[in-house]
Amino acid sequence: MRKHKFTVILVIAAILIASAFLTLRCLEPEYAYMPPKEKVISKENRTNGYDVWGTFVSNKEADRLRVSSQKGAVKVDDRLHHLGRDVFYKETFGNEVFLTDILGLLDGPITVQNMTKAIAALKGKGTTNLRVELAKTVKIGGKTFKKGEMIDTGIDVPKGAFAPLGMPFKYSDGKIKVGISCAACHATTHPKTMQVMEGVTNPDLNTGLMLALATNSAAYFTHSEIKSIKRFINDSSPVITVADGKKERLPDPDKLENAVDQVFLKWPRGFFDSTIDMKSNPTQIPDAYTLGDHPYSWSGAAMAGPFKGLSVFSNNVHAQNSDSLSQAPGSRALFGMSPDVYIGTILQRAADRSYRYHPEKGKSPSAFFAKADPTPGVPGVNQMVRPPSFPKITLAAPDGVHVGSPDKKANEENNAVSAWQNTLEPPKPPQKAGRESIEQGKAVFAKAGCISCHAGRYFTNNKVISAKEIGTEPTRAQSFKKTEKIFGESTMYAPNTTVPVKSGAKVLKVPTNHFDQKQVELAWAKNGSPGGYKVPSLIGLYWSAPYLHDGGAAVGSSLKETGITETLAKGKPADPYNSLLALIDRDLRARVIKSNAASPDLKAVRITGKGHEFWIDPKSGFSKQEQKAVIDYLMSLDMPKK
Repeated sequence: MRKHKFTVILVIAAILIASAFLTLRCLEPEYAYMPPKEKVISKENRTNGYDVWGTFVSNKEADRLRVSSQKGAVKVDDRLHHLGRDVFYKETFGNEVFLTDILGLLDGPITVQNMTKAIAALKGKGTTNLRVELAKTVKIGGKTFKKGEMIDTGIDVPKGAFAPLGMPFKYSDGKIKVGISCAACHATTHPKTMQVMEGVTNPDLNTGLMLALATNSAAYFTHSEIKSIKRFINDSSPVITVADGKKERLPDPDKLENAVDQVFLKWPRGFFDSTIDMKSNPTQIPDAYTLGDHPYSWSGAAMAGPFKGLSVFSNNVHAQNSDSLSQAPGSRALFGMSPDVYIGTILQRAADRSYRYHPEKGKSPSAFFAKADPTPGVPGVNQMVRPPSFPKITLAAPDGVHVGSPDKKANEENNAVSAWQNTLEPPKPPQKAGRESIEQGKAVFAKAGCISCHAGRYFTNNKVISAKEIGTEPTRAQSFKKTEKIFGESTMYAPNTTVPVKSGAKVLKVPTNHFDQKQVELAWAKNGSPGGYKVPSLIGLYWSAPYLHDGGAAVGSSLKETGITETLAKGKPADPYNSLLALIDRDLRARVIKSNAASPDLKAVRITGKGHEFWIDPKSGFSKQEQKAVIDYLMSLDMPKK
């Protein structure tokens, strides 16, 4: 009887496994962890109405003003907020194809099996830093990583979860693929409770290391330090036939891969280079407390369109940063490369054979990619929409394209996540200062003149300041400079346009005439401008250390731990109080700058800690008590009620 039961169990198990396999093959299931609202620490402060090109209109006023989607109005309601939260945690726009099949994120020493093993070992306790065992020995960027070695990924796994935060998995084409959503960078787990904090930057996400360990990290070469692709081309480089029948050469894949890996290994934890200027200038990942913090991005370039440009900024991650192929139409102007050389460079070492380009087969890279492309009709492999301005770069489309899923409305998901982000309030800092110290700090803040820039309800004047004036690392402020060659008029489809967009869809001109032209020039480094950095809001400062536009103002729990070298580089967090002290005390800052300057790695990726020389210290007539008070005040700042 026992033998019979065991046989029956085996048969049932075999049937279930076979059924599951067939289901996987047919349905391509996917999973992304999304915490129940009662298990997150952050709070939402919602207000429903309409966004009309960045101006909020209440439901009551909407009828009187006759707002409509045909004129650019975006309805902000509970449905949009719910969609925004879903997008934040779950939506990849198909970037698992680029990250898994092209970049090879899971084809190197980091594997699905070892990530699963690391998560299982947590037994539901959660972590702020998933430590993964390497599956094989590799030499990357001149460094050897040995099989069995445990590496810090900085990936968060919330308490009770059995999947990484912000890393949706999908079973497709017979294998598991991993993508990224907003939550990978802009949410984190609390170090003590392991609950999710929405909007708080992931301070130790080790993006540089994980990219370097991918098998085709050269696919991300525009985010690296590559002065010219010609440096990697010689007489033995692969020859290709480009679209017009002419012959060109691709860069040597091994030399390019090694050069890119060397740079990525220098990125500090919690930093990312979102620019595609072929210069390595990473900075700390920003938080997602966005209300009132316009214009958006480091330079303020995202200023036009819905939600005062926030939808443009939200678009950037998936329209550019998670799919390098999307920039092929502008590759000649941006990178000095024909689209064929650009596409061939990215695909010549693609992880999956279906995307790997072989020059010897005679096809042009663009012709090869056209057959492999899972999203024909738009550049790249992500799910995108070509706006009416395509292929031009505009204030409303700095990447040239907009992401959008089939059967959604044009820009709907960007608008949704923007609307939801604007509801987020930062968690209270764990250390509470006395009311007397906070009030004293408020007076010191005004006396020191800080309110000349960090003014108003959101502690920003919403201006862009010249890089020369602010004094911080200048190259990032100039990263949009080459877009002048392909700049156009800002247009987009009406918000009620269904994706995929059909011919004859309503096209709207995005209002831009009200912008100060000098501010536009600073944000985009146009017309000979040195470029600039936008004045950030100071709300939620406790959660955004280290500070400055290059993230170089870092100090640890001890004032002796100065600079990135003594903190993040050693796996230690930047202490918000001490790091903020380094921002206002010139002597402590000098020690930070000296420490950063002593690191060849930080020098190579342009992290200095210099600039923003507005001191609140004894040499400026302020006491140590006043320094403490102003820090207490700044740490207490919270989102104003709507």
